[in-house]
Amino acid sequence: MKENNRRQFLKSLAGLSGLAASAVPGMAIAKKAAKKAPVTKVRDIRLSKNKTYVRLVFDLDKIAEHSLFSLHTPERVVLDIKDTSMSHGMVDQLAANSLIRSIRSGVRNGNDLRVVFDLSKDVTPRSFLLAPSGKSGHRLVLDLHNKKHTTTTKKAKKRDVIIAIDAGHGGKDPGATGRAGTYEKNVTLQIAKRLEKSINQQRGMKAVLIRKNDRYLRLRERIRKARDLHADMMISLHADSFPDPRARGSSIYALSVDGASSETARMLADKENAADLLFGDIDLAVDDQMVKEVLFDLSLTGTIESSLDIGSEILSQIKSVNRVHKKRVQQAGFAVLKAPNIPSILIETAFISNPREEKNLRSASHQKKVAGAITRGVGKYFSRKAPPGTWLAETATEHHIEHGEDIASIATRYKVNQEDLRARNALFAENLRAGQVIKIPVS
Repeated sequence: MKENNRRQFLKSLAGLSGLAASAVPGMAIAKKAAKKAPVTKVRDIRLSKNKTYVRLVFDLDKIAEHSLFSLHTPERVVLDIKDTSMSHGMVDQLAANSLIRSIRSGVRNGNDLRVVFDLSKDVTPRSFLLAPSGKSGHRLVLDLHNKKHTTTTKKAKKRDVIIAIDAGHGGKDPGATGRAGTYEKNVTLQIAKRLEKSINQQRGMKAVLIRKNDRYLRLRERIRKARDLHADMMISLHADSFPDPRARGSSIYALSVDGASSETARMLADKENAADLLFGDIDLAVDDQMVKEVLFDLSLTGTIESSLDIGSEILSQIKSVNRVHKKRVQQAGFAVLKAPNIPSILIETAFISNPREEKNLRSASHQKKVAGAITRGVGKYFSRKAPPGTWLAETATEHHIEHGEDIASIATRYKVNQEDLRARNALFAENLRAGQVIKIPVS
């Protein structure tokens, strides 16, 4: 009975999944509405001013997905709310102030609402969702924080996004073993090191290894290390095994709090989690207090949405390197993925039990291809959803590609480095499409 009550309470607070936005700051992710759900409506907008920031509250009739980004020269903040409408002229009721010069709104992609804030100075935007409480319904809160600039203080350097790379197994836990005697713990560490090198060659991203050598780490310790690094993403690398040696292909998994998405995912999670049952217990439980459990579950819910997004980007790149065993990102209860507010995925790079794939896993050239594919997927995700305060999140302006333009000509026009332009937009190929919009990076 208590569990049913707790789950009902969780459902009533589903809007709080925006608390997980710190995992991918600047993007508060709500549960996706059903395709046939009615359009969300903005009932009212309220503005209040504080010493260091301006707060805008959008009263909604139901929960909605939204995204947030900044543009510069001139300074603007753009808020997109998916499948949402607003009465014409509603933004006109908000008076301009010393920070906000004007507010514009319009329809985007048929059903989405776009609100543009023209600003007098550079700001740091933050957004989050609030669930119904008392007489208040669903609310989307946008805070515009002043950035302090002085002639004597240098502008703070934008940080890199941090990717924690976890090579599965290690030490007394060898993982699966191939028919030729290949240990899973060895190939995962080799691929992890190549992935670290590949990611660190991209501006704006920094990879850090959870396991740097052949040592055993408990799953809880892996999570703690990722949190200590303030990781924006965690990637756990493995090599699958199956009794039938014909099984082959790569798969990507994200956490599920409601059960595995397939029997294979459930069995695999049981196998990977068994290492700590053999070599040391783990305890991922939070305090029994109901509120803490609710916040923990909601944090995971928002993080899972981001994990599925990341997994999809990487899966689309892995297809060019290896056969895909599962065409979609699977979900299961992997203990190593239970890091609150850190989007996490587990990649089964191949079946070590398949002789051909075991040979590939031992190949340096194949390992580099796998690392390159993962790097491209990570880059494409962060080009869309980089955390605020990172170099990848900053945009000087946007550019619409015209016929005949290439990366070199655009870089020359805006006086930016070609590699920086590629990194900001995850451009891993030369071809550009007419009409494509790319972001011009800050110096």
